Amino acid sequence: MKEVPLILDAWKRALDAGDEAVLATVVRIAGSSYRKPGARMLITSDGRNIGTVSGGCLERHLVERAWWLTEEGAVLCRFDTRADEDAQWSFGLGCNGEVHVLLERVGAHHAREAFDALCAVRETMRPAATAVVIAADAGGGAQVGERLLLMPDGTLASRVEDPALADRMAAMLREDGRWPRYRRLACGAGSVEVACERMMPPQRLVVFGAGHDAVPLVSFAKALGWHVSVADARAQYARRARFPAADRVTSMGPDTTLEQCGVTPQAAVVVMTHSIEQDRALLARLLATPRSYVGQLGPMERTERMLCEIRDAGGAPLYTDGLHYPVGLDIGADNPEEIALAIVAEIRAHFAGRAEAATGSVRRARTVAS
Repeated sequence: MKEVPLILDAWKRALDAGDEAVLATVVRIAGSSYRKPGARMLITSDGRNIGTVSGGCLERHLVERAWWLTEEGAVLCRFDTRADEDAQWSFGLGCNGEVHVLLERVGAHHAREAFDALCAVRETMRPAATAVVIAADAGGGAQVGERLLLMPDGTLASRVEDPALADRMAAMLREDGRWPRYRRLACGAGSVEVACERMMPPQRLVVFGAGHDAVPLVSFAKALGWHVSVADARAQYARRARFPAADRVTSMGPDTTLEQCGVTPQAAVVVMTHSIEQDRALLARLLATPRSYVGQLGPMERTERMLCEIRDAGGAPLYTDGLHYPVGLDIGADNPEEIALAIVAEIRAHFAGRAEAATGSVRRARTVAS
């Protein structure tokens, strides 16, 4: 999410100045909601807010109340946009949803581990996970806001007083399955409700080809907060001045590895050099190992011809499960900006698990290259 680095920058400034802030985090939703669990907003001591937890209907309310609500510790606020009279605050906005927002003071001595985890996720480009108490019985001894973090390196950072509860929360974080997850756990003579969230790094995108049509693709991806690398064998195109927003620009030589261009197994890779020789060589290298997403620009027949030529040349089998061609959703795009939009939308749908949005290109790739 693009807002995460903005939140971290403001959070760091508050830490450096010795100030506190209030962190608002969506921890649970029911029904329809503009933002999903994990959405965050930082409220500074001077009343500014960075990030959002709704479509704009809750932010002012939270900014006005966050400081006094958290005077005695973290608190869970429940907002019902269906005007349910049982809700803590009813807005009646017609959104047909309920949003649970955790408010907690953050500073040098409060919830610092959450800041460290979010920073580590961005620095290592590896996920972390957090388990936080969002409701607690009076007799249990635990407090709302007690948190356990599974850091990107596999270590645990705990602000949970009860060791047995910490062990149960750690087990929740290490389970396989869907995120977010919720569970009521025993604690002392009572119980607590725990919410678990996975903190994901930015989507990584590697673009092979630095032509004019790569410019809007990089711009759109960066607008979404993605980590973007551009690589091209043409030094006159692979220039930082041409892609100032890109995180990495590589002028490829004969010995340049895919990893030096930013490729990882989980990265989204788009091949758009407009050279059939370069595209074929890149596809042969990329498909030699399993990839989550490889998109090839150009007509279907062109890509199928390249795949047949790679197969006929012999060598290792091709892993085509993640190959999409022609790259991008079929939205009738006919200019660089619209093509970039189609590509970004397909990548987002793929990594969000929205298979119904796919164009069927994966099946075509399996048929040709198997």
